[in-house]
Amino acid sequence: MISLENKVASSNFIRNIVIDDLQEGKVKEVITRFPPEPNGYLHIGHAKAICLNFELAHEFSGKAHLRFDDTNPLKEDMEYVNAIKEDVKWLGFDWDGLFFASDYFEEMYNRAVLLIQKGKAYVDDLSAEDMRKYRGTLTEPGVDSPFRNRSVEENLDLFARMRKGEFKDGEKVLRAKIDMTSPNFNMRDPVLYRISHASHHNTGDQWCIYPMYDFAHPLEDAIEGVTHSLCSLEFEDHRPLYDWVVAECEMNHVPRQYEFARLNLTNTVMSKRKLKQLVDENIVDGWDDPRMPTIAGFRRRGFTPEAIRTFAREVGVARSNSTVDEKMLEHFIREDLKLKAPRTMAVLNPLKVVITNYPEGQVEMLDAENNPENEEMGNRQIPFSREIYIEQDDFMENPPSKYFRLFPGNEVRLKHAYFIKCNDVIKDADGNVIELHCTYDPETKSGSGFTGRKVKGTIHWVEATQSVPAEFRLYEPLILDEEDNEGTFLDNINPNSLEVQNGFVEPNMKDTQPQDKYQFFRHGYFNVDPKHTNDEKLVFNRIVSLKSSFELPKG
Repeated sequence: MISLENKVASSNFIRNIVIDDLQEGKVKEVITRFPPEPNGYLHIGHAKAICLNFELAHEFSGKAHLRFDDTNPLKEDMEYVNAIKEDVKWLGFDWDGLFFASDYFEEMYNRAVLLIQKGKAYVDDLSAEDMRKYRGTLTEPGVDSPFRNRSVEENLDLFARMRKGEFKDGEKVLRAKIDMTSPNFNMRDPVLYRISHASHHNTGDQWCIYPMYDFAHPLEDAIEGVTHSLCSLEFEDHRPLYDWVVAECEMNHVPRQYEFARLNLTNTVMSKRKLKQLVDENIVDGWDDPRMPTIAGFRRRGFTPEAIRTFAREVGVARSNSTVDEKMLEHFIREDLKLKAPRTMAVLNPLKVVITNYPEGQVEMLDAENNPENEEMGNRQIPFSREIYIEQDDFMENPPSKYFRLFPGNEVRLKHAYFIKCNDVIKDADGNVIELHCTYDPETKSGSGFTGRKVKGTIHWVEATQSVPAEFRLYEPLILDEEDNEGTFLDNINPNSLEVQNGFVEPNMKDTQPQDKYQFFRHGYFNVDPKHTNDEKLVFNRIVSLKSSFELPKG
């Protein structure tokens, strides 16, 4: 559990409601819940909801539940249940109660029977297509089903037979009897139960009828004593039905639903259906692909829970939907890692350099700070010898003006090492540069106090004989936001969302562990990919580049 003692809570309308409810005595203890459906992995929008529910409850010494709304066995799986638990824990939270909607199936069934006995629900034989026709339109009221006036006795009998499995999938449903002329579609006799002869991950084959979300959800909140049922804005029109279910089912506890704006990010899709499509069609490498906006994807890429929690707080809780620039999230991971991540050098696209006047066979160890912004991280020793690798784009044979890196006749500083000058360029038969011959000045050793002359360029490098081979995965947004695109979201897939480069890292990296994070000089922040720990070479995911033009809004 994270400590919230020193966190200054930002004010928002939901927090103000909670404060008023406590002060006015409407509630004695705040109880919230995070209620995911186990039909996919959680995404960054869920992270916002998790932070809101758990931090709000704990701020006021209340309770926060984790509850799985597992009412649809056709789409749910224990894989998702376990992944959701892991994500909540990783974000730094622990639940005060772990619940499943399926734990309450018997109670829900009994409440549905109560509705039938009160004349508030009926069994309907209409097909799904006919039900849509009878429902009406935005401008025309709905029409009563011909089965709406069945007797209480007949409805009780049919509903009991539905439970026993006497009917096929889709043959009958249980509907609430409310108002087919209501301007709110959700109140036009919504379906409460449907038949599904499918095995459930929690209850097995015990049930063949399952409650609909809009019926189950308010009952779950009421059973658990939830005080503030927080959900996204699309459920605002469902609130009258939520209140109707609680009231007509005569629940002892009456929860209240409050809606807030969901999180939308640029260049991102937040639909679990679309995310699942990306996985099923092998467009990505699973739910935890580092390009995915899932919490698992961000974790594998190298984001920290601290950065995501800070982002969620800074985004805030609003009443209207908006879209947040993805660069805002990147800002917070930079801020979190700048004092945590060791600095080191990696060459992603290597070009060999031979320092011709350096003694053959000699290797010297140079001192390098691990993080100049955090002296407590100390120093490390890195080898230097006659042969090193530099980045290919740190050399140009015919450079433009104001190019200060390596070119024939020019001198640059090697980070933590010496000045070198390019003397000869070695090419292959096709004219490609494959090697540089340089000389070094032994008086220019970094940290020696040399002031004889200055150079304008500093480049990074790794020693060639002891360096560790590595694969570097560089990411761009998976989805490109395109206005006026009439196709599906798959038409906006970025073909350049993943670039793989093969190079080298310093030899001290050979013992690095999965999820270790580093700042590679000039390249950005990188994370050791936990899925490739048994590969012949290390695999690094770039978390984020070093710089961005993004600035947090003031005020």
